[in-house]
Amino acid sequence: MNDLSSVKEYGKIDLYTPGGKKITCLEIIGEIEGHLVLPNTVKSTKYEHLIPIITGVGYDKDCEGLLVILHTTGGDVDAGLAIAELISTMEKPTVSLTLGTSHSIGIPIAVSTDYSFITESGLMLAHPIRMTGTTIGSPQSYLYLERLQNRITEYITKHCGITKEDYLKLINNKNDLTQDIGSMVSGPDTVAYGLIKETGGLSDAVNMLEKLILRKSQS
Repeated sequence: MNDLSSVKEYGKIDLYTPGGKKITCLEIIGEIEGHLVLPNTVKSTKYEHLIPIITGVGYDKDCEGLLVILHTTGGDVDAGLAIAELISTMEKPTVSLTLGTSHSIGIPIAVSTDYSFITESGLMLAHPIRMTGTTIGSPQSYLYLERLQNRITEYITKHCGITKEDYLKLINNKNDLTQDIGSMVSGPDTVAYGLIKETGGLSDAVNMLEKLILRKSQS
């Protein structure tokens, strides 16, 4: 019987595929919390919870795959990128499913898996990184932002089918958002751009993960 307390505390649950393969389902919901604690009024997923969970899945002999479900507004850039990098270096099969939205730093997480899905009504908001708090008005500050943006861009284009040129066009678009630059990309359009592999839902994601598990066991 599933331990539902782990869903409430950490957004994870162990499940079985139709073929009996044990997988871990990890939900990334709300804002990804990094080194700064968010207010209690903000729905958040804490990176200090996710990193141990993902590491545990990677070395759990009974668990054969990881399903990542995203409905996130983005959040801490370093934390989000660390989560994405950890998922992409797992040896076990991984699949992501974007429900609703996967904004900002949620995009690297969505593309970090072996295969990715987004629902027909799903949405991704692609925009340049932002900084909050005090910023020193110096060339070094702008250089830091440029390097950080390049890290994210390189990661995304390495782990999915979108070209660097197309991704930069999306994040630098001035005609889509009213008070910002960037693009709102619908589920089908994320597939057309090569950001996401396929549109689909939960059963599609679980079935694909089972196929990847079987393929790995036969290799």
